[in-house]
Amino acid sequence: MNELAELWIEVIGLFAGMIGVIAWIPQIREVWFTGKHEGISLPTFGLIATALSAWLIYGVLIRSLSIILANLAALGCISLIILGVIRLRGHE
Repeated sequence: MNELAELWIEVIGLFAGMIGVIAWIPQIREVWFTGKHEGISLPTFGLIATALSAWLIYGVLIRSLSIILANLAALGCISLIILGVIRLRGHE
């Protein structure tokens, strides 16, 4: 595969990762700014974090910048949600 094709593949991956991260922003806002956490399953979010961690390792192994960056950012978002829910539920 030529370098231009490889570059476009990474650009598409970065775009997909960016949209995936943007999708978590409303949930982060609900937990951290409005204090709503009902319906959030910590075991489910833990499983999502595990899957993202596996994708991150995969990205490192194949040296894919888009997979690495997308999964680091998504893990950051998931971590914010998990920590926010734990914080809120600790005050109940």
